[in-house]
Amino acid sequence: MDQFIQYTPTEVVFGKETENQAGAEVKKWGGTKVLVVYGGGSAKRSGLLDRVEASLAKEGLAFEELGGVKPNPRLALAEEGVKKAVEMQADFILAVGGGSSIDTAKAVAHGAANPEEALWDIWTKKVPLTKSLPVGAVLTIPAAGSEMSDSAVLTNEAIGKKAGINTPFNRCKFAIMNPELAATLPKYQIACGVTDIMMHTMERYFIPESQCEMTDEIAEGLLRTVIKNGPKVLENPSDYNAMAEIMWCGSLSHNGLTECGRGKDFSVHKFGHALSAKYDVAHGASLAAVWGAWAKYQYDEETVLWRFARFAEKVWGITEGSDHKRATEGIERTVAFFHSLGMPTSLHELDIPNPSDEDLRALSMDATQQDTVKLSRIRKLGAQEVYEIYQMAR
Repeated sequence: MDQFIQYTPTEVVFGKETENQAGAEVKKWGGTKVLVVYGGGSAKRSGLLDRVEASLAKEGLAFEELGGVKPNPRLALAEEGVKKAVEMQADFILAVGGGSSIDTAKAVAHGAANPEEALWDIWTKKVPLTKSLPVGAVLTIPAAGSEMSDSAVLTNEAIGKKAGINTPFNRCKFAIMNPELAATLPKYQIACGVTDIMMHTMERYFIPESQCEMTDEIAEGLLRTVIKNGPKVLENPSDYNAMAEIMWCGSLSHNGLTECGRGKDFSVHKFGHALSAKYDVAHGASLAAVWGAWAKYQYDEETVLWRFARFAEKVWGITEGSDHKRATEGIERTVAFFHSLGMPTSLHELDIPNPSDEDLRALSMDATQQDTVKLSRIRKLGAQEVYEIYQMAR
């Protein structure tokens, strides 16, 4: 087991009607002037935004709104939010929505605390981030895990690049999680969320020569729970208990717990980010489209074959055959599960039917930062290897 530091400071407020506690939570964490960041019209139509803002008013807190967050959150809207936050002298940013709203809120917080710096320069680490504003979240979409993670992602639409930043300043002060708020989500969005939750866990699981029994047990239990309850929430999003399990798994999958003692390898996310930046496809769908090819390209490496075999046994109950046989069956079962959720398992199914070699080469260069970064802890993946995996995923 490697050395690690586990730091998960986010306060979780979980259960029915907990969104009504948003104002009290903001006040407890020192907020007096709040910028509320949210997505489309559903937060307004459902009455959620009204309830959240009523709770802010009840505590005597001033607030303004920043709406219009889209999937694959955009830099331009975050910059607009920075300007608004500075003008109103906001001292707290509150996200209402899923990962895109939360990531946008984090970006606004970083930019508003450092208004003299370009937000993209902060985001790409050209400028060090040494301070930020506090952020809270009212979660409506179990998926990205941003409500408890140290990460956030933005798309710079002007240059067609998607980038993430990891920093302790990304940790939300609190996360309000009411599973009932996810009951009206479209099924495709739920499926994307289930996929993302699994991917956050698997990106920390397939680490070569990793010996972390307790961390393995947590990750395997989380994956089994998602596999059991994912189809239930797709069939009936109003199944409170099943949605509660999925929502809690989403937070635990990305708060750092399942990487304790071994770290992480987010190479599949790099593949997906390149796809979603170029084609504006749903994040979870982009991951499902390439995961099978990624796994098949690497699973038989000597240092990691046993982990794929263990995954097959502990997650899918596959106990017969050699490590190689169990590993391949485990990969096939995982791909089949994504397919059963309605997720694409190839670029063709992702509605990218005929990408040219030039397109795939460009994606490979984007994923590897112009072939300056090697992906994967299993085997080094440069632009050529990434290109070959995209070819397999066609």
